[in-house]
Amino acid sequence: MSHTITTLSELEALYGEVNKASLLKETDRIVPEYRAFIEAAPFVTLATRGPEGLDCSPRGDGPGFVRVQDEKTLLLPDRRGNNRIDSLRNIVRDPSVALLFLIPGIGETLRVNGRATISVEPALLDGFAIDGKAPRSVIAIAVEAVFFQCARAILRSDLWNPDKHVARASLPSAGQILAALSNDQVGGEAYDRALPERQRSSLY
Repeated sequence: MSHTITTLSELEALYGEVNKASLLKETDRIVPEYRAFIEAAPFVTLATRGPEGLDCSPRGDGPGFVRVQDEKTLLLPDRRGNNRIDSLRNIVRDPSVALLFLIPGIGETLRVNGRATISVEPALLDGFAIDGKAPRSVIAIAVEAVFFQCARAILRSDLWNPDKHVARASLPSAGQILAALSNDQVGGEAYDRALPERQRSSLY
């Protein structure tokens, strides 16, 4: 007897009827209630897909850094990073994206699905400049579905409980990871010592 679910009918039989509220909460646009969540969020994950597979990357800035241009359009600046541009490579080849917004202290999260394009319009880039530094590009997301996720995952994880914060020293540092994976070609103690200032000076 197989213990692997392989069909939709098996899956639906296992989980039963869909909760009505979980369907009613979904919209195809940014309603005022959902706009409030987006404008309060300092952090979002961006999921994309391409020929090589899936990618999910963290994006963060001051609350409201993802702008609501209108009820069907979100604008996400692409700030400085390591230039892997995994998400952007995927968007060029497959515009499907998914966003998950998190707000510190709030149990509910907000999910947005849509289709993205990458803009380098000068006026748009300048509108996202911080300290005179504009992003290299802005991701424009045409919204297709928006809904909030209930707080169970946050409650189970106790994510916002400061008493559960993990001491950074209890896990391998960035320098230690790089040194181990590169046979000491990069990383190490010198890397870790320089990292805080390098990050601070290159946020934008």
